[in-house]
Amino acid sequence: MTTAATVTEGTDSPFALSHLDALESEAVHIFREVAGEFERPVILFSGGKDSILMLHLALKAFAPAAVPFSLLHVDTGHNFPEVLAYRDRVVAEHGLRLHVASVQEYIDAGKLRERPDGLRNPLQTVPLTEGIQQHRFDAVFGGGRRDEEKARAKERVFSLRDEFSQWDPRRQRPELWQLYNGRHAPGEHVRVFPLSNWTELDVWQYIEREQIDLPEIYFAHEREVFKRSGMWLTPGEWGGPKDTESVETRLVRYRTVGDMSCTGAVDSEATTLEAVITEIAASRLTERGATRADDKVSEAAMEDRKREGYF
Repeated sequence: MTTAATVTEGTDSPFALSHLDALESEAVHIFREVAGEFERPVILFSGGKDSILMLHLALKAFAPAAVPFSLLHVDTGHNFPEVLAYRDRVVAEHGLRLHVASVQEYIDAGKLRERPDGLRNPLQTVPLTEGIQQHRFDAVFGGGRRDEEKARAKERVFSLRDEFSQWDPRRQRPELWQLYNGRHAPGEHVRVFPLSNWTELDVWQYIEREQIDLPEIYFAHEREVFKRSGMWLTPGEWGGPKDTESVETRLVRYRTVGDMSCTGAVDSEATTLEAVITEIAASRLTERGATRADDKVSEAAMEDRKREGYF
C-alpha cells in the first residue's frame, strides 16, 4: 500500500525538492515570519553577493507585492565604485528605500578615529548600531552564513541583541522545527540570518539558476593590485600601497566584497558563472579566510566584533 510518506521518499519523487529549492523555501519562510512578527525590519544591503541574494529572495517572498522592508548600508567610504553603482541601480530599479550610515561622517564629526592599519570595516559597528537605534529597527536581516567563519557558525537564525546591540552567545534560543522566537524587550532587536544554512557554493549555484545580476568585480578582470599580508589589494586613498609595495596589473576577481581596505582579490580566469562555480568547488579555503584582512587581526576577531554589535 502506498502512503504519503513513501510517495515523497527518494530523489525520483515528483514532490521532492532539490537542495536549492529547500534552501530557497527556508529563506522565504524566514522573510515572511519576520514580516509577521516585527514592526520595523530592515535588510542590510551592501551590493555584495549575499545581500543581493537576500534581496532576490525577499522579492520572491512577497511578489507581486513590494518588499515591505527598507534597506540599510553602512558605507565605509572605501567601497568599490562598481559595487556602489550596482547598489544604487538596484534600489532605483525596485523602488526601494535606502538608508546609508556613513563611517566618513562619523570620522569627520570626531565620533570615530582612523585606525593605524587603515582598516575601516571594524569602524562600521558604531554607525550600524546607532542607525538601528535611530530608525527603531527591531529586526535586521544580515547575509551571514555559518560556513564563512567559526563565530558565525555559532549564530541562530534569529539572534537576539541587547539594548546596546551586543551579542551574548548564552542568550541564544533553541530553534527546533524552524520555530523562531522573535520576542524582545524595548530597545533590543533581533539579527536575522536567512542564509545561515547556505554555503558559498550554494550561493553561486543559486545565482546561476536564477540568473541574478552581480557587480562585475565578482568575475575575472584585469586590475591594478599590490600584495600585502598574502592578499592582492586595490590601491586607494585608504592607505595603499606603501613605498615598499609595488603595483602590478593582474587578472583577478573577488570572492567576497567588503571594502578596498580589507578585501583581497584572488587570481582567477573565471569570467562566467559556470567557471566561478567550478573554481569554488575546488577551493579548500573559505572566502573570508582567504580574502578578508579584518578577520586576520586575531583568532577571535569576528567574535569580538560581533559582541560589540557588528554582524
